[in-house]
Amino acid sequence: MNTFRPSWQAILCVLAIIGALFTLPAAGGEAAIADSDNLLVALALLFIGAAGSSIGLAAGVVALLLFITAHGAAWMLVTGIAGGEGTAGLSYFLMLTGAWLLAWRLVSVLSGLKLPHKALAFGMRLLVPAIFGVWILILWEAIVRGAGVPFILLPPPSAIAARMASSVPVLAADVSQTIFKAVLVGYVMGCTAGFVAAVLADRFLFLRRGLLPIGNMVSALPIIGIAPIMVMWFGFDWPSKAAVVVVMTFFPMLVNTVAGLAASGSMERDLMRTYASSYWQTLFKLRLPAAAPFIFNALKINSTLALIGAIVAEFFGTPIVGMGFRISTEVGRMNVDMVWAEIAVAALAGSVFYGVIALIERGVTFWHPSIRGG
Repeated sequence: MNTFRPSWQAILCVLAIIGALFTLPAAGGEAAIADSDNLLVALALLFIGAAGSSIGLAAGVVALLLFITAHGAAWMLVTGIAGGEGTAGLSYFLMLTGAWLLAWRLVSVLSGLKLPHKALAFGMRLLVPAIFGVWILILWEAIVRGAGVPFILLPPPSAIAARMASSVPVLAADVSQTIFKAVLVGYVMGCTAGFVAAVLADRFLFLRRGLLPIGNMVSALPIIGIAPIMVMWFGFDWPSKAAVVVVMTFFPMLVNTVAGLAASGSMERDLMRTYASSYWQTLFKLRLPAAAPFIFNALKINSTLALIGAIVAEFFGTPIVGMGFRISTEVGRMNVDMVWAEIAVAALAGSVFYGVIALIERGVTFWHPSIRGG
């Protein structure tokens, strides 16, 4: 037998609906919503979602209902404001809040689902953050259009997506210059150098005492101070940007690897000594496997640092291609949609880079409790 179990999100959504009904004339001006029917459809969807999620239906049914009503109401609001940007009243924002509350309830329901198959559970772990990301874009679009934020200050995601679609060759050339040359080369060189230095510092005490303070000092150097020097040393092309990436990624790998090599327990090290294991046998069979989570932590940190370092370095001299070059020049031309397009591509590339490293980590350190318990 179904029972009435409203969540606090549903209660607040109903209050937002009531407030929108009372303030509807304030938002129903000539240009507030280009199609007034969109308001009524959005209100109906919000009410169905709030009521349907509170009558004790199965969790899967509730999730499907919330998905349809929350996104449907948001679509009605965003499309309805087209042609009347900047004239939305209070009811528009109350209904937007109601749709956001339903999406919040949707994510809560999805997070609580117990799925029997690993493939379904993995898909759910991807779906929940995807909904979070989509709603950041929905709120961005709806608020910018409803409030009439000037395009020069903050363009809506739809304008950024349109610019990305029309500038694919330019964006592809910038990605090739910045990521596939400067970032990847500098990342591999910096992480490799940091790893080798950490092993040597672990093997020789004088290196550990002398190298770590110097590495700490180098990591504190500002990018804006390093980049012009690297440009003078290595030229205007991508090698100078790769050199900046090397400097930025060296120290995180050094510190994390040194800490990881000390993570193995004393009992395990004593056991290796009873087997008459050499330093290198102990290193490869015990200490490096124990240090693997620390090493991958440095790799994930460096995946974002490398991209930031290369883009910033391109501000100080580069050929007429590259993500940093494009951002700096388009800002001067007031082409903010192109600037945001480059930022979006950089964020997407950084997320993919981080995700690849995380997937490799799960395959290599499957034995670690943090992975087995995930």
